This record gives sequence, C-alpha cells and structure tokens, in this order.
Amino acid sequence: MSSSRRRYARYSFVPTFFFFLLPIDPLAASLRIMQKTVASPGRGILAMDESNATCGKRLASIGLENTEANRQAYRTLLVTAPGLGQYISGAILFEETLYQSAVDGRKIVDILAEQGIVPGIKVDKGLVPLAGSNNESWCQGLDGLAAREAAYYQAGARFAKWRTVVSIPNGPSELAVKEAAWGLARYAAISQDNGLVPIVEPEILLDGEHGIERTFEVAQKVWAETFYAMAENNVMFEGILLKPSMVTPGAESKDKATPEQVAEYTLKLLHRRIPPSVPGIMFLSGGQSEVEATQNLNAMNQGANPWHVSFSYARALQNTCLKTWGGAPENVKAAQDALLLRAKANSLAQLGKYTSDGETAEAKEGMFVKNYSY
Repeated sequence: MSSSRRRYARYSFVPTFFFFLLPIDPLAASLRIMQKTVASPGRGILAMDESNATCGKRLASIGLENTEANRQAYRTLLVTAPGLGQYISGAILFEETLYQSAVDGRKIVDILAEQGIVPGIKVDKGLVPLAGSNNESWCQGLDGLAAREAAYYQAGARFAKWRTVVSIPNGPSELAVKEAAWGLARYAAISQDNGLVPIVEPEILLDGEHGIERTFEVAQKVWAETFYAMAENNVMFEGILLKPSMVTPGAESKDKATPEQVAEYTLKLLHRRIPPSVPGIMFLSGGQSEVEATQNLNAMNQGANPWHVSFSYARALQNTCLKTWGGAPENVKAAQDALLLRAKANSLAQLGKYTSDGETAEAKEGMFVKNYSY
C-alpha cells in the first residue's frame, strides 16, 4: 500500500469515507469529514490546543512541572477516555500534540481516529500588540502558513483553527476590527487552499462591565466585517466552521443574563450575520463555568437551527477532569469519567435535552481570566 493510501486509511472509521482511496481534491475530502463527522448530531469539539506555556500553567495548578512527559501523560488521558468519540467529533491539537505519541507509544492522531474523532490543528502564532490602536492586539502567523499547513495535512490534520480577539473595554477600534477580520479571512483562504477546513474564531472577550446589548452591538460589527473580508478573499462559506463567543454581558457586569437571554441574543446575531450555508457553529466557552456553558448551549438548541449549533470547549470540558487527575496515575479513570460526564452533558445540550440536575458546585464555578491568552 502506498504512503498516501496508508494515510487515508487512518480515517476508515467513517464508512462513507471510502473515497479517500481515490484521487480527490483534499479540500473536498475534508469538507466531507466536516459535514458527516464534525458537524454530526450530539457531538462537538474538544479544544486541547493550549500552547506548551499555557499547558504548563494548567499543570502548575495541580502541582506538576511543565515537562513534555507530564504534557504527554495528560493528553494521553484525554484522548484515551473510553467512548469519547460518542460525544466528541473533533479535537483541536497544538503542534507538539499533532506529532506526539501517547504514553503507550501509539500516535495521538491514530488514537483519535480509532475513537472516530477528526484531528485539527491550531495554526496561529498568538496575539501581539497592534500598533496605532487603543492598546489592542492582532494575531500573527500568516508568514509561512501555507507550508506549515501542507505539513499538518500530511500529518493527519483535516481542519485548522485561528483565534484572534476583540476587546470591548478597549474600543473596539475600527483598526482592530478590520485587522481581526482580514487576518481571519487570509488564514481561511490559505487553509482551504491546503485542504484544511478553517475554524474562524474572532473571540469577543468577556472582559468588561458592559451589558449584553453592547456585546450584541460589537459582535454584529465584527461578524459583518469578517464575512465581508472572507468574501473578498474568495473563501467558501460552506467550507468553514465558526467558533464564536456567545452573546453575554461582560464578566464584571452587575447585570447577569439567563440561559434563555443568552440564547435569544446569540441566535438573533447568528440569523442576522451568518449564512445558512455555514455547516457548523462551534461555540467557545470563554471563561464561563462548565455548567453555564452547557446551559447556554442547551437553550440555543430548543428550536430548529439552520446550522449545527454545538461546542468547541477547552476549560469547560477539562477543568474538573484536570483537578480530578491531579497528576496521579491511580486517578486516571476517575479523571476520564469526569471528562466523559462533561462531554455527555454537552452532547445532550447540542440536542436540546440537557438538565442541570446533579451538577456539582465545582462545575458551577466561573473560570473567567482577565485578558486570557493561550
């Protein structure tokens, strides 16, 4: 069997993917994966793409040193959770993880494939100060992106992720909004050219005392600019996934919103700005508690939507899991059970069938971090 046929065989977990063995456009193949697997009922994305530095902070919170062995042990715990693929359809990886083996020597991408989970890859190079702005930032990483993505595709990735942010307390300035939109559009075009389905993520940060109306106003502007820029760059809307923030009040606002209010404003935003050709809306949790993120997603799925409205959570899936593990081998099963519990809760929320009965106090604790970066 040729090397290309061996690589494609890795994804035989989806019966309709027999076409991988035939000559086919890489983007067309990846699009089929998105439509049939990632955006499938009751499933969402596990975001485990924290940089090594951010992963180190997570490990430090449970008293572990930031070493490759400890990062490997934790990532192995996540991807080998029995039955994870029942609730998780895609996993966003950091570059180290894409090429990394698990503790038992198997490639992490192969373990994901066995679980029926499609590997994705974080491709941005992080936020840096935006000169000429109101103390805002822009996302770097376009230089050399095409070559990196070609290598990521060969390594097994089938979708990509690029995160940039917009800050409401700092404006947002016209410059920051246009820079965020144009950077996302260029990234999306380059990704599609290299066979990767791009996750487009302009995160409206939770920082601030503003109310939900202000978040809605800014989000409308950001998404209008983003879709205009993507159209200018000839991005196929049916070949992207979105990873937006939910429309909520600022984390420091005195006015809190119910899940029903969050759903109302967020769905109104989607209907005003997002074409129905976009296959999936995979919300980020953005510092909400595990339970808040699940409740809000559930409220959005109480009626029919033209898109697959689901989740792409990091901390809102991993927080209790990490604390339960604590770095102890004897706690691996309990930690995996905690991960599966949260994954199942969000699977039910994607179907509009979640209830918060029995949730722990720890799962209700907020995880907001001011000026969060990873």
